[in-house]
Amino acid sequence: MKSNKSINRRGFIKSSVIGTTGLMIGRKAFSEVHGEKEKSQSSDQKFIYRTLGKTGIELPVISMGVMNSDNPNLVRTALEKGIVHLDTAHVYQGGRNEEIIGTVLKDFPRDSYVIATKVRPDGYNRRTGNYSEDVTEKNLLDKFDISLNRLDLEYVDILYLHSVNNPAAAQNKTMLNALKMAKESGKTKFIGISTHGSPEVIEAAVESNVYEVILTSYNFTMKNLDELNRAIEKAAKGGLGIVAMKTLAGGFLDRERQQPVNATAALKWVLKNSNIHTIIAGCTAFDQLEMDINVMSNLEMTEEEKKDIILAQSNTGLYCLSCENCLSQCKKNLPVPDIMRAYMYTYGYRNFEKAHELLTALDLAKNPCKDCNSCSVVCAKGFNVAEKITDVTRLLDVPADFIT
Repeated sequence: MKSNKSINRRGFIKSSVIGTTGLMIGRKAFSEVHGEKEKSQSSDQKFIYRTLGKTGIELPVISMGVMNSDNPNLVRTALEKGIVHLDTAHVYQGGRNEEIIGTVLKDFPRDSYVIATKVRPDGYNRRTGNYSEDVTEKNLLDKFDISLNRLDLEYVDILYLHSVNNPAAAQNKTMLNALKMAKESGKTKFIGISTHGSPEVIEAAVESNVYEVILTSYNFTMKNLDELNRAIEKAAKGGLGIVAMKTLAGGFLDRERQQPVNATAALKWVLKNSNIHTIIAGCTAFDQLEMDINVMSNLEMTEEEKKDIILAQSNTGLYCLSCENCLSQCKKNLPVPDIMRAYMYTYGYRNFEKAHELLTALDLAKNPCKDCNSCSVVCAKGFNVAEKITDVTRLLDVPADFIT
């Protein structure tokens, strides 16, 4: 196994299957440790569990984000090794991601895993962050039914309203009604919302008195951490489960992928916040899975890991803060945060399909910055916004079927 410092969970060449006689979850043997629970997995290993708010679901502190994984053997091994919670979405890999998970889950008892998916209805405007007036409950529920069919499940544990970055959208009555209808029908146990680190959306979710789980971006590069931490703490005290994503801030600090983030350090840094109940760590290779398993039993940061985080924080990196300060600055009203996320998907994750899908949905002109003599956007992170937009929008020249 590579050293923790050199491991990065994106862009790995898939390795052969490691032993699948891994340890199933010991659900009864546990002891109280620092407000958490340690559950025995073997005579010499204990995983740290936290409770997902008032849902009562006890999860290891590391879960699996399956967005970029297309290897069913990896998903199967994760479950056998002690990963409990799998996170997917209606749109991941054009629906293939849910299908892959569905084929694996057939081999496991329904009460041995927790599954979450995310759905966004038609009629969402990425530029305003809100829904059109003609958005319907039926559209969201129909998409959700498709997700259930792909997963071959009668219900999921968590249904998220996908990627909400506007407080008004978080409280959209039509969407709230649709989510409540899904729960009342028994097709989901709990209702959630996902956001890319917006404290305002988290506050709105708490005020709605509907959501039970919040999935939010959270990593060591974010500049709004004080505000975000306050919103997360309020949500957690209110009984909402808190799940963290984008914890590796893109996985690399540079476009050329020569400076990987210390993944172990990044995960432990997030879990220092006891209000974060679990992380959906993206996993595409078996050595990454092994690293996740190790983190699940030891959250103490070494001095080297602390230094790596401090050093990485001084680097501009690939991760956009989604602070949205740029939106009012751009002369062309471009959805800059979304384009920056596509840039991260491209160079950090090497997920060209997801980047292309996002850019296409934004309905951008090719090379949208070409008519500007100078860029009016001053990025809080220090990005050369025009350069990145010009670079990544070249993907629009590539046919979608060539990428997929």
